[in-house]
Amino acid sequence: MKRREFLTAGALAGLASTSPLALAAAGEGPAKKQFLELRLCLLDSQAKQEAIIQFLGKALIPALNRIGVGPIGVFTMAEEETPNLYTLSPHDSLDTVVGWVHRLGEDEKFLQDGADFLSAPKNDPAYARMESSLLLAFDEMPKLEVPSKKDTRVFQLRIYESHSVLAGQRKIEMFNAGGEIAIFRRCGMTPVFFGEALVGTKLPNLTYMLGFDDREAGDAAWKRFIAHPDWAKLKADPYYKDTVSNITNIWLNPAPCSQI
Repeated sequence: MKRREFLTAGALAGLASTSPLALAAAGEGPAKKQFLELRLCLLDSQAKQEAIIQFLGKALIPALNRIGVGPIGVFTMAEEETPNLYTLSPHDSLDTVVGWVHRLGEDEKFLQDGADFLSAPKNDPAYARMESSLLLAFDEMPKLEVPSKKDTRVFQLRIYESHSVLAGQRKIEMFNAGGEIAIFRRCGMTPVFFGEALVGTKLPNLTYMLGFDDREAGDAAWKRFIAHPDWAKLKADPYYKDTVSNITNIWLNPAPCSQI
């Protein structure tokens, strides 16, 4: 069986018990890759944003670090006029993915440090709602990487939706075996993570984040990528045609408490 035929068969198998999530839970294969929780916090005001950033920095991030989860990213919107923010948490196993809430519920320091936020009343909640996606890191980038920590740094979050599971798997292969991640790196586009969405919205999709010293560096890197001969060759491969149906592009700024 040819490699591409094998990958297509693997994508179909991914709908059954041999899915990445099932293998990871069984301690096989992808268990060596991190799980990444990307959470969108929906907030009603700038004051609520300031309060949750204080809670994250003082209570939640240190507590998560104590159970082996980190570094934690916290990001505000760079272009949208909204107080909403994203958090990014890398997990080395499903144990902390499913158990961190209960473990922190027994952490007295966390409960004390975050008391004001955690005890917010019903008529004045700390946040409107939260949305979360669980991602499995790519083969070519199995763990989150922390880029430049310059004060001017910015981040770019991109979500690639596909019209089918097979198309989505081919796009993931394009980044992995096809070499698109490597081209990114050669063009100065520093990855933070690449992840296949296992649970969340807009499925099937892959989600990734890039870090740049500043917005100008990001724009320049994208120009180098678009003009790169290796990218021209890769995108001309008919095997990868029509694998993406929609792209969401979001520029982010790191919050003061962010560890990324």
